Order: sequence, then structure tokens, then C-alpha cells
Amino acid sequence: MDATATLPSKMKAWTYAEYGKSSDVLKLNSEVDVPQMNDDQVIVKVVAAGINPIDFKRMAGMLKHTDSPFPIIPGFDVAGVVVKVGGLVKKFKVGDEVYGDINEKGVHPTQFGTIAEYTVATEKLLALKPKNLSFIESAGLPLAMETAYEGLERCHFSAGKSLLVLGGAGGVGTMIIQLAKQVYGASKIAATSSTGKLELLKTLGADLPIDYTKQNFEDLPEKFDAVYDAVGQSERAVKAVKEGGHVVTIYGAVAPPATSFFLTSDGTILEKLEPFLESGKVKPIIDPKGMFSFTETPQAFAYLETGRVVGKVVISITP
Repeated sequence: MDATATLPSKMKAWTYAEYGKSSDVLKLNSEVDVPQMNDDQVIVKVVAAGINPIDFKRMAGMLKHTDSPFPIIPGFDVAGVVVKVGGLVKKFKVGDEVYGDINEKGVHPTQFGTIAEYTVATEKLLALKPKNLSFIESAGLPLAMETAYEGLERCHFSAGKSLLVLGGAGGVGTMIIQLAKQVYGASKIAATSSTGKLELLKTLGADLPIDYTKQNFEDLPEKFDAVYDAVGQSERAVKAVKEGGHVVTIYGAVAPPATSFFLTSDGTILEKLEPFLESGKVKPIIDPKGMFSFTETPQAFAYLETGRVVGKVVISITP
């Protein structure tokens, strides 16, 4: 089937043309050009898009020195259907259901994000969507799951090691706990959250849920082989690691010996983790109040910006 015949030239997308708070700068535009693709890219009809803190931080201008030109369509995470393939693309064909984080690096993100009817993505950043997951569930996975994975790799994490996760109930945190337990075979996982989220940490696989409103994790007598800081508490994190252990952080200032990183998106990570998703050992966690329609995109950002989200916020683009 030649999908190009049915591909429109214009689409609806949420865009912003200046930096600021999402409630001030985000606008729905129904006359946006459908993005053009290169030979190593595919055009995806977006069914669902996950949003992440990087999206509103970028909108606020925190990446402005390495950002793409305005107007910008936000969104890194996508789940959708391939409608056009470039001449060099080998992995996908028209009609394939795919998902991924369309930005290879946090810096120099693409102008055409995923909160739109169509987006364009380089082949190597995408993977086939797990058959047992919906588009909504799949859209909540890529950036968070790949960030969790890359951080555990940077910690040299392996079977039998212990791990402390700071921010265990967030988008990345919920993935770190599951991957550490199910993929890496952690001997013990401790994780922090507020009081109401402790039960969730247990169901995800945390052996020691820590209520950060009542207890300082760095005061525990026990120290850990690795600490994964998903909240920006690097100075405290380094006090909880064993001699010779590893600390990674994904937010804020870094206190040695901790290290920080920006995710490098890679579809092969999604492919590697697919058996764990298809077996149900690793599950997407979508906030119970975190599903929004395309027209509710501003509300989705407002909710994400509260910092109280459990797991992920996902926007349904096309029904």
C-alpha cells in the first residue's frame, strides 16, 4: 500500500514559538506542515505521546543554547504507526506499529516532536511496539525505560548487587526498580517516595521502601553498591554508597564521586528489553490521573509540572 498518497500536507500539532511556562506559550495549530523525512527516517502517524520533565524544562528555555529553531513541537516519546519509510530503512515497513524516543540526545532535540498527528524519526531510535501493550502504555516507556537502563549500565550494575533509588515512584524511578529486579537480578532494592506511594514501590519490587518525609536515607546504617538519583540529591546520595560503589544522577548539580548523563536514545535497548515487557515482568506505569486527550495537552503539562506524578503522563493523539 502506498501510504504517501493519503499523507496530508498539513497537520494539527501543539507548538510554542517562545520560551516560558506551558500554560502561557503552548498553542494548538492546525496548519503545521507534516515533517519531511531523510532516507534513514520514517514518518509515524502518532497514536500516543508520553511527556517527561525534559519537555517542560526545554519549554522553559533550559536547553536554549542547543535547541532547535522555533516553532517547536514538544514531545520525545511516541507510539504510532509507520506511514512512510525512507529509502535506506531496513527494519520497518508501512503499517508497522512502533515506539521510541525520537531524540537521540537531550541536546539538539528535533523541531518536530511527538505531540502532533505525525512525527518523523530516525530508524535506529525506534523499535516494534510490544504486542501485549497498548499504544498508550508503550508511549509511556521509551525515555524513562532507556534512561533507567543507561544509568544502571553506568553504575556497572549486575546480579547480586544492592541498589538505592531516589525518587522510586516517578517515571524513571518506577522503571529503575523493575529493571534492577527483573533484568539485572538485584539482591536488594531500597527506594524513596512520599508516604502514599510506598505500597507502589513494594509492588514494583522494592525490598525497602523509604518514606522521605519521615526518614533520611543517608542515615541508614546500611550502604549500597549503587545509588541511582532520579531527583537531584547528589550530595546526599554519595553518603549512601559503599566504598568503591557507583552513584549516577540525572538531575541537578553533581557531587563527586557521582556522575551524571544525558540519555542517548537507542531502539536496540527497547528491543533488548522486549522479552521482559512481553512476559509482563516489566510493566509501564501510567499515573491513574495521567491520561489526557490531544485537546487536553495543556492540562497534561500542568499535571506533570506539579511534580506529584506517579509513573508517567501520556497524551492520546489519535483514537
